[in-house]
Amino acid sequence: MQGINGLATMFYFCSNPRMERIERDELSAILLSAPGWARVGLTMPDAHMRERAADTLAATIIEKLQGVPAPDVNQLRLPL
Repeated sequence: MQGINGLATMFYFCSNPRMERIERDELSAILLSAPGWARVGLTMPDAHMRERAADTLAATIIEKLQGVPAPDVNQLRLPL
């Protein structure tokens, strides 16, 4: 957590007049498209796991709202 400064930054971000309003149905669909482990991870007793899950859910929401395309499921996954 970033404390008071993080809250101020978040409030400024959320109150930005250029931000468009997200409808409930759209947000629900985005949350349901997030990885299952992240949705379940919010309920874990481990604080580190809850933070990772929250970060993943936030990243999913941002990606969907910015229109970043999802990875192609037909793309071969090659090891690095």
